Amino acid sequence: MGPDPAVAAVRLAVRRALADLPPGVMVLAACSGGADSLALAGALAFEAPRQGRPAGGITIDHGLQDGSDERADAVVRTMAGLGLDPSGSVAVTVDGTGGPENAARDARYTALDQTAVRLEATAVLLGHTMDDQAETVLLGLARGSGARSLSGMPTAFRRRSATGEGPEGHGGQGVLYMRPLLGLDRATTRRACEAMGLEPWDDPHNTDPAYARVRVRHEALPALEKALGPGVAQALARTARMLRDDADALDELAVRAYADLQATQDGYTVALRLEGLADLPRAVRTRVLRTAAIDAGSPPGTLAAVHVDAVDRLVTAWHGQRHVDLPGGLRAVRRYAKLLFGPV
Repeated sequence: MGPDPAVAAVRLAVRRALADLPPGVMVLAACSGGADSLALAGALAFEAPRQGRPAGGITIDHGLQDGSDERADAVVRTMAGLGLDPSGSVAVTVDGTGGPENAARDARYTALDQTAVRLEATAVLLGHTMDDQAETVLLGLARGSGARSLSGMPTAFRRRSATGEGPEGHGGQGVLYMRPLLGLDRATTRRACEAMGLEPWDDPHNTDPAYARVRVRHEALPALEKALGPGVAQALARTARMLRDDADALDELAVRAYADLQATQDGYTVALRLEGLADLPRAVRTRVLRTAAIDAGSPPGTLAAVHVDAVDRLVTAWHGQRHVDLPGGLRAVRRYAKLLFGPV
């Protein structure tokens, strides 16, 4: 008799992710102790030895709740009991900008980066599910953030630092993060934990309506299911996958155009030739302008669509306006058939 269907589904998803990695390399599971990441850790502990590769587990103690250190210790014991070796926790300080969710995310990924480099792990597996993907798409839709935001979370990515460099020890490419469970729903991971005899921890932050994602999870998605019928999460995840393909293609075109439009900088940080820039499709042109602003030093987290649209008007609707101010103390200026980006 085979494993429970939910366990089999999670194991298959992890097996497929591991198959994309070189033989014998170390893989880590990032585990909070919740059902999604706990099921992921259990599947990794089962599959990695069968592929002859070492596998460990890491949990991050954000220090945001009383007893978080004890909770982290319990997660470490669970991961070690599954056979993940090494298993450990890292305590972080959440004090960044951009709100508590962004600050916690930045602190968490920095700790995961550093741990992966220290343990010489090639990849870190994350436990995001189809439900997380659907929530991400709805949040992006509410922000009006464009196709890239609506394309949701990628199945795999390499995280880059603020300077564009990968963490030391990975050849400058960044740590590889993989999300094997994006094709599975949250109910499946919870059933898998039950079948494996694992007791998930339910983070109280996941029911706190102060967080936008929690309101989407417990209010918006159920309301959509009630109004439109079942399958909304699956449809949103499917839409994200298709939009990601489109966004990837547009990004590639923008990279080529950006390289072709480079001009002498005339004392500025970045310069683009106006000839050819205005002729680009808007979806490509605005990507080029955003890249130029970021390369000039504008922080990606604060550079918004309204800024890019204002710069775009210097290209397509210029009536003598002198410049556009950008986050980070920068300015975009139209001068001498060029679009120039640099400090104020």
